[in-house]
Amino acid sequence: MPEDFSTPPPPPPPPASPYTQAPAYPYPQRYGFPPPRSRSAWFYIAIIAGSLAAVFLLVTGMVWLTMRSVGGNSGGLGLNSDSIAVIDIAGPILSPETIDAQLRKFGEDSSVKAIVLHINSPGGGAAASQEIYHEVLRVRQENHKKIVASIESVGASGAYYIASGCDKIYANDASVVGSIGVIMEWTNYGDLLRWAKLKSVVIHAGELKDAGDPSRDLTPKEEAYFQSLVDNMYTQFVHDVATGRHTSEDKIRPLATGQVWTGQQSLPLGLIDKVGGYRVALVETAREAGISGEPNVVRTAKNKRGLFALLTDDGEDLFPNPSQLLNRAPGFYFMWK
Repeated sequence: MPEDFSTPPPPPPPPASPYTQAPAYPYPQRYGFPPPRSRSAWFYIAIIAGSLAAVFLLVTGMVWLTMRSVGGNSGGLGLNSDSIAVIDIAGPILSPETIDAQLRKFGEDSSVKAIVLHINSPGGGAAASQEIYHEVLRVRQENHKKIVASIESVGASGAYYIASGCDKIYANDASVVGSIGVIMEWTNYGDLLRWAKLKSVVIHAGELKDAGDPSRDLTPKEEAYFQSLVDNMYTQFVHDVATGRHTSEDKIRPLATGQVWTGQQSLPLGLIDKVGGYRVALVETAREAGISGEPNVVRTAKNKRGLFALLTDDGEDLFPNPSQLLNRAPGFYFMWK
């Protein structure tokens, strides 16, 4: 029988929708993972509590580091009521302000039982050294604090001046000690001016007003004038060392020749009290102050100059103006060179 082409065939059924037949979690099941579980409220509470604890520890750590940078060590937090303060006196002594401020700070701190001056200096300005010496005496007397000096490599001239005001002086066998004396110096550039065909013009009232003019030689009267100033400062130096060392000026004067001795030589001369390094001075000072065991050491944080400060200041420290070299007046120094 011939086929009937007048009636079209029925349409095929529509394909099943993948969205209605797909599982609720197609991807985890496809890769073999179980569906995620619902979290309880305690899970989120634990997350929040952990985050708060982490923030608290971070803030506490930052506060601790800040206090340590201010106080130098753990003593800055006041965690130890029995501490030994250490003040470093290193390099030329140009100003008393920093050392005096530390002496006042530790002298008034009841948790500090004694102070060690850790000295490695050839001395410096006469007035600056003298001022620190008197501050040492004041803290000892008014704050009743024991202060000892520990000389590392060099404790000469103005640095020894300061050390002599302490209760006790320690020095290593090979330390350089002494140099009790005064020096005044400046650069005479008169020949340079004449070479450059320049002249120094000075108008003054008073015969000695321009004494020490570096563009010319001293007159005999000017030389005698400056020598009298140096002699007077020398007398003060000898007197203060004798007072600090609890001896007489007659015993110090033969040693006040400007020369230095080793620590080993200084002991029989009475310039120091004991041969020993910084560690010996620290431990013995702590013991004498009534501190048992390892002493807690506190220091004042050093003022470090950052890159920003170096870029924004006038740069005189790094690159001094050559013209300033000509403006330096004569100075008096308790300095070993």
